[in-house]
Amino acid sequence: MALQKQLRCVVCQGQSLDESNAPLAADLRRLIRADILKGETDAQIENYLVARYGDFILMKPPLEQDTYALWFGPWVVLLAGGAGAVAVILRARSRMRETVQPPSP
Repeated sequence: MALQKQLRCVVCQGQSLDESNAPLAADLRRLIRADILKGETDAQIENYLVARYGDFILMKPPLEQDTYALWFGPWVVLLAGGAGAVAVILRARSRMRETVQPPSP
C-alpha cells in the first residue's frame, strides 16, 4: 500500500495509484502485488515502473533537468497569475484616478 501511495496514476495524474479508479491503475496495483509476492523489493518495483513510465510516475519525482517543469511549473503559473492580477489592479486604479481628478486649468 505504501508503494502504491508513492506512485502516480498516469491516467488521472493528480491521484496516486492507491486512490485512482482508472483501469490502468488497477492493473498496476495487481502488477505491484504480484511482484511483491515474487519477492521483489519496493525499490526494484519502483525502478521497473520508472523505466517504463518515466519519473512522472513518482508522486515526488527527483529534481533533475528533465523534471524541472514538474517541480517549478506550478510556481511559474502562480507567479504569472499574481503578476497579471497586480497589473490589472494597478491599471484599474490609474484609470479611476484619471476619472476622479478634475482636469487642471
